[in-house]
Amino acid sequence: MSTTTRPEATIVADPDTPVVTITREFDAPPELVYRAHAEPELLQQWLGPDRMSTTIDHYDCRRGGSFRYGSVWDDGEAWFYGSFHDVRPGEKIVQTWTWEGMPDAVSLETVVFEPLEGGRCRLVATAVVDSMEAQAGMMASGMEVGINEGYAKLDAMLARGLD
Repeated sequence: MSTTTRPEATIVADPDTPVVTITREFDAPPELVYRAHAEPELLQQWLGPDRMSTTIDHYDCRRGGSFRYGSVWDDGEAWFYGSFHDVRPGEKIVQTWTWEGMPDAVSLETVVFEPLEGGRCRLVATAVVDSMEAQAGMMASGMEVGINEGYAKLDAMLARGLD
């Protein structure tokens, strides 16, 4: 298996159930990749596509905590919110996730940080959405740009060190 320093995320929509799975490997240990997802000052630096910035209203990554953040660009913004259901440092985050523009469309996302040889990490994010139509909309949204550009920024942060 070859390793690259900027691999693309694999995004798969299950054809039978309303599930979307995102898989991505990082050249950093699970503890650091987890921190970049759990600490708001780190998340804000890499989340989303290059043309947007992230504004965090609140972000309390702990069991029972909640979040609200916005993606802001030249001619618009989009806000998201949710709750953390399970948080295991360095291992897993389980959360709900909602776009304020569609408050009835709530997804349940589980992000697992798997250790790999050589101090690397495989991130597997599984989102269960409420319908096949919501899954199709998610896949048609262009989210792969934001995911891949965001994770490229995260790669650079991890290479520099998070502290």
